[in-house]
Amino acid sequence: MKFNKLSQLALVSAIGLLVSTLLAGCYLITIDYVYVAASEGTAASSPGEVYAYAADGQSGAIRTVLAPVLTGGTQPVSMALTSDNANLYVANQGNNSVVHFSVAYRGQLTQQDSVTLPNTPVAVTVNPSNTDLYVISGTSSATLTEYALSNGAIGSVVATLQLTVPGYTSDTIIPTGINVLGAGYSSDIINSNVSGTALYVTAYDQSAYNPGGSTTSNANPGWIFGFTIGSNGALSPVAGSPWQAGVKPSAVTSDPTGRFVYVTDFASNDLIGYSVLSSHVLNFLINGPFKTGNEPTAIAIDPRGIYMYVTNSLDNTVSAYTIALPTGTPSTVVNATSNASNATDTDPVALAVDPALGRFVYTANRLGNTISGFDLNPNTGAISSTLAAPYPTGVYPMAVVVVPHGNHATQSITP
Repeated sequence: MKFNKLSQLALVSAIGLLVSTLLAGCYLITIDYVYVAASEGTAASSPGEVYAYAADGQSGAIRTVLAPVLTGGTQPVSMALTSDNANLYVANQGNNSVVHFSVAYRGQLTQQDSVTLPNTPVAVTVNPSNTDLYVISGTSSATLTEYALSNGAIGSVVATLQLTVPGYTSDTIIPTGINVLGAGYSSDIINSNVSGTALYVTAYDQSAYNPGGSTTSNANPGWIFGFTIGSNGALSPVAGSPWQAGVKPSAVTSDPTGRFVYVTDFASNDLIGYSVLSSHVLNFLINGPFKTGNEPTAIAIDPRGIYMYVTNSLDNTVSAYTIALPTGTPSTVVNATSNASNATDTDPVALAVDPALGRFVYTANRLGNTISGFDLNPNTGAISSTLAAPYPTGVYPMAVVVVPHGNHATQSITP
């Protein structure tokens, strides 16, 4: 008997969940919904899909709960949530679109509206007050576009900015990551005095760094651009921006207090830390940069702001760090086997920490076509693989987000 792809996914996921349930010896409590953006097939024209899973509150194991939902385009690459977890935005590179979905209580996604960009989207994010959507785009130039949001609906363009390196304005700048200060955490966690007041974008200068090709510039390759966000949403460059960010920055995030910003450097295998000074100026952390595995691709911080995780695509691992709250300095965490790396499936390119309990970490593995799950030790930050992981998903998964289910308490830290 033959099964279609959806049936196979459901069968394998159900078997995995049954195993984890029997071993855990408890009934299932859905603590989160995990969403993964992937493609239906290997062809570039294959429709993009969002796969939805329920995460068990005891084991962290996930199971398929809904049929995949079309992303409204092809080659989905990034996703972002509003802070109330009621709206999801998916960026599709194949048709230069960003598509808005509403998120129902039991995880159902319903497409609402969309916008088409003139350039290829790379990453998206939303400010904590849910009034603006930010998109970075471009494969030969870097563009930052701000859209107004109204109850989740995407409105008109508020601002469009071109990112250039001072003194090298004709260089080709490739955007890689975006983060609104304090975004990605629930409203009772963030520092409301600084959250949403600044935005940071990572990019690299392809004219100065172009492995396998020619270079025409002697500029520093890696950069992070900073912008203040006014009360009316207006974007203004931070004094001294952009700042150097290694060779090829690949991802950027900030902690819940808005005091620290972190960037992964894909080319140098580094984690670069910055303290956020007055007026949102960035300053390198002392003793940095800090080592990662090979070719780091994504970064996430737990809801309490004390643990950080980095995916290493070439090693097929996740690195764990503790964050020293007074200074922001990260220190490597070893797991139960005294190892500093934690194995995923092939080519992890995105990760997320569950916001409900801060107890689980999930990675999207692009070449493995799977999701890896990890149990997070809240006392040490060490992680260990969840039962029956990795879990099957669509083709070339590129993004993962997690939505808390119900009125579960969130972990928090006093800024």
